[in-house]
Amino acid sequence: MKTTKKNRTKIIHVLLIAFLVVVFVVSGVLLLNRWESGQGLFPAHDEDSDNNKNITVNGVDYTMNPDIQTILLLGLDKFEVSTEDAGYKNDRQADFLMLFVINNSTKSYSAIHLNRDTIADINVLGVAGNRIDTISAQLALAHTYGNGKEVSCRNTADAVSSLFNGIDIQHYMSVTMDAVPMITDLVGGVEVEITDDFTGVEDAFVMGETVTLTGENVLTYVRTRQGLEDSTNTTRMQRQKTYLSSFFDAFNAKVKEDENFALTASTEISEYMVSNYTINQLENLINNLSDYEFTQIYDVEGESKVGEKFMEFHVDKEQLNDMILNLFYLKAE
Repeated sequence: MKTTKKNRTKIIHVLLIAFLVVVFVVSGVLLLNRWESGQGLFPAHDEDSDNNKNITVNGVDYTMNPDIQTILLLGLDKFEVSTEDAGYKNDRQADFLMLFVINNSTKSYSAIHLNRDTIADINVLGVAGNRIDTISAQLALAHTYGNGKEVSCRNTADAVSSLFNGIDIQHYMSVTMDAVPMITDLVGGVEVEITDDFTGVEDAFVMGETVTLTGENVLTYVRTRQGLEDSTNTTRMQRQKTYLSSFFDAFNAKVKEDENFALTASTEISEYMVSNYTINQLENLINNLSDYEFTQIYDVEGESKVGEKFMEFHVDKEQLNDMILNLFYLKAE
């Protein structure tokens, strides 16, 4: 099953709306006291973030588009949201990262799929959550610094911001992996075609055959790298997209069968999520996105190589800079 451009568009549109609905349903309980109620749709930039508002490229002046909003979605590779303060270090890596770029002037939005192995500057945090060092490491590791919740999400957002030349990452949402088996069973299983050789890893996954993933084996499909002929994260990212495409077909079918299904799913998944959205921000965003057009998924180009200990993905800075310019800036008048 190959994911077409049309299907990918559908995937991302439903994915974002589903995340937002989930957070909105539980925001009264989880988010009301986390952020100041007076915070607007666009948080104020600190003084340092103003430095990249105006840039010059090849003799042409550009200014940052003030109508851009950013949301970072994270899929964590550990189970259950931490209920206690984990201090300055935890073992929850961000295996899935996707940055949504919402343009409120054109009423459109796009998504940037980030490789978890991307080498980036990430902050090492002290026990109080303050930065004590900056290291070059896999982007996924940024979440392992902090309390495993809001502080870690913010640290990951800061790492993405640094990778994107200081672009402000205003909002984040994270979900733990134990939500995946639950939602897979909730929709009655997810059908996919096996395109990798899982021999010795999961014998039920026969290459070339179509299988129905269940809560029991879905994580093997979407997470496994070790033991496969192609163990790169790029290949795993393609399997994740295949899963998402089929999942949302099943999800939409359930919604058509039962008008309360979306609310049920939202309630079930709420305990697995962390976000910094306020109720008002979520309400505004959901209302806006219902009328917005999804335009494109961007993939950051680069090169995968074996590092000293782990796989490393080194971005093509020229391609990334062009993407940043096109998505976040306007020609100065």
